[in-house]
Formats: sequence, C-alpha cells, structure tokens
Amino acid sequence: MESILYGTFIIEELTDLVEEAVMKEFRSISERGGVLGAMERMYQRSKVQEESMYYEMQKHDGSLPLIGVNTFLDPKGSPTVIPQEVIRSTKEEKDFAISSLNAFHKRNESAAKIALANLQKVAIANGNLFESLMEAAKVCSLGQMSEALYEVGGQYRRNM
Repeated sequence: MESILYGTFIIEELTDLVEEAVMKEFRSISERGGVLGAMERMYQRSKVQEESMYYEMQKHDGSLPLIGVNTFLDPKGSPTVIPQEVIRSTKEEKDFAISSLNAFHKRNESAAKIALANLQKVAIANGNLFESLMEAAKVCSLGQMSEALYEVGGQYRRNM
C-alpha cells in the first residue's frame, strides 16, 4: 500500500501540514523556556483545555459529525441518563462507607503493615511498583497506599 501512496500529492500535503503544526508547537514551547518553563506557565494544560473545548463545541454544533453522538441517533433516545443535578449520597450511605472502611482497616491491620512496608521498600529501590500495589490492594485502602508512598517519595505540589 505504501508504494501506491508514495508521492501522492495529498499524502505529501498532509505530511507537510502535520510537520508545520508540530514545529509551531515546538517553537511555542521553546519560547516559554522549554518543557519545564512551559509547564510552570501551565502552557500544555491550557492548550489541552483549549483543544478539548474546541472539539466539544464542534460536537455540540454538529460541525464534527459523530455517528451515535450527534448524528444517526437512536430513535428510542440515548441509553445514557444524564442527571439534572449532582447525585449526593445520604448520611446513612456515608456512614456505611466509613464504617466499612474502618472494619476493613481493623480486619487487615497486621497484613496491611507488612504490605505497606514492602510497598515502600520497592518504591525506595526504584522497583516496579505494580506487583506490590496489587498485593497491598488486597489488604490496604487507597488512602493507606497513597500515604505510604507519600512518606517515602513526597507529594507533588503544583507551582502557583
């Protein structure tokens, strides 16, 4: 297939357009002091947000037709239910979740200490955390694992 398309005007033109767009982004990042400078100025984040908003607006106004999203919709309606407001849990649901978490912590207290110590050891040794995380998740909550990793690796704080 490549031999058929080689030298085709449209392929060459599209390649040139992509190359031009990439070089423009490289220049924009370079003008902001490189990748780290651009990150400090939140350039990449704002660029992603701009592009995302542009894409969403095109979907919304129909200028970017997507089958099943804004064209050729199911006549029975969307299977996705979008609530009119944020659904909040009741006090009973919150209390149940907290008591379940406390019971989980108590039930796995001794095993959790061992799993968290192993997780920290692997993190300090720059090892592959996946296996340690999977084992720790059997007896530890996400909060316990996060806290253990924060203790040995610190916590990311965004520059303001």
